[in-house]
Amino acid sequence: MGDRTCVLVSACLLGENCKYNGGNNYNQQVIDFVSDKEVIAVCPEVAGGLPVPRKPVELSGGHVRDAEGKVYDKPFQTGIAHTLACLEGKTIDLAILQSRSPSCGVNQIYDGSFSGRKTAGSGLFAQKLKDLGYKVLDAEDMNQMKGK
Repeated sequence: MGDRTCVLVSACLLGENCKYNGGNNYNQQVIDFVSDKEVIAVCPEVAGGLPVPRKPVELSGGHVRDAEGKVYDKPFQTGIAHTLACLEGKTIDLAILQSRSPSCGVNQIYDGSFSGRKTAGSGLFAQKLKDLGYKVLDAEDMNQMKGK
């Protein structure tokens, strides 16, 4: 790895089709920022065994649920554990994560009502990274990184 900066990035931001709807959240600003860095692409939801595409889920009452109320806590926790295990022994300088995701949202998440309303809070993976002391950045806050 040498002296290169290592950045953890939500795979959907890099153009990987791993979103719930089968698409991605390709972000040119993120791509440009990480172009000279070592990148570790992650999708904890896929790592937890969830398919692409899959039903949309939101955090509600401390649980991951779809609109019908089915709980997805186990695959989310499995995906987080698997992703963290893959990071063991690596020095991660920064994590850039997808906005509002129930896994990767940094500053906001959907409120669990499936109405498009947002609330302050973090997705489960983003919160775990914060709890472990990682520097975590929401993809929508990339303008903070200009010139760094």
